[in-house]
Amino acid sequence: MINNTNGGRWERLSAKSLDMQFLHEMYEGLSCSRFEAAAILEKVHEVFEPLLEEGAGVKPGQIQLSVVDASVGPGRPLKEAKQQLVTLTLESEEDGAVRRREGVGGVRRARLQRMAEEAFQQGGLLTIEDFAYRVFNCGLRTMVRDLGVLRKEGITVPLRSTVKDMGRAVTHREQIVRMWLKGGEYTEIARGSHHSVESVRNYVEKFKRSVVLFNEGFDAHTVGFLVRISPTLAGEFLRVYQESDIVAHRREELEGSSKRGSTIGEERGTST
Repeated sequence: MINNTNGGRWERLSAKSLDMQFLHEMYEGLSCSRFEAAAILEKVHEVFEPLLEEGAGVKPGQIQLSVVDASVGPGRPLKEAKQQLVTLTLESEEDGAVRRREGVGGVRRARLQRMAEEAFQQGGLLTIEDFAYRVFNCGLRTMVRDLGVLRKEGITVPLRSTVKDMGRAVTHREQIVRMWLKGGEYTEIARGSHHSVESVRNYVEKFKRSVVLFNEGFDAHTVGFLVRISPTLAGEFLRVYQESDIVAHRREELEGSSKRGSTIGEERGTST
């Protein structure tokens, strides 16, 4: 018996119908070969699917930008570089409190950190020019000055100009994870890092999932793919995990996550 209530099945069938319609237009309308049409369709999916995925809608206070992919080397011209669509939080709940404490410049620096981290987490890298001309509409000198202030605080922002040479510099994301490993709670970490509780929870959850997968024997590229972060970020999570002095209850929590991950893997392996 066919289960007509299976929404996922009908969505897949609908997508297939649209694919066939597109391919037909390519064959008949543009006289493409089947190979060419299939190749073009594949690229259409690759470019536009992030915009169409369920839950991928931009929330209030967020923007979407095409930025340089994190895998692109520093010597590659920007016009030839692979791009990555990222969703960035321009306005967040904690911005008001930051402005009261640190003024307009403090808010700008908090947003600079947050959006650079979000882009890097999604596999992209912003540039100083992106922030000056596309996000804040300010001068390059303002951005350089803000980065200097953050550097004095021991924070290195993951930009295209810095991430390849960051070495062992401490990022805001690393600070958040280390605070959690030392026993900090989400609300406490959020106050100390100028991030929302939701952002802190997101960083920690991705860190925990990465640790589980590394303990299962996966490499950084596979972990990045499965957790939906860049391989560079996955590698950073592994380094933090290996180097940190972890309090007992956080270590127990990580070990518990690893056991649950193993159980899920065994269930998947025995399914037919």
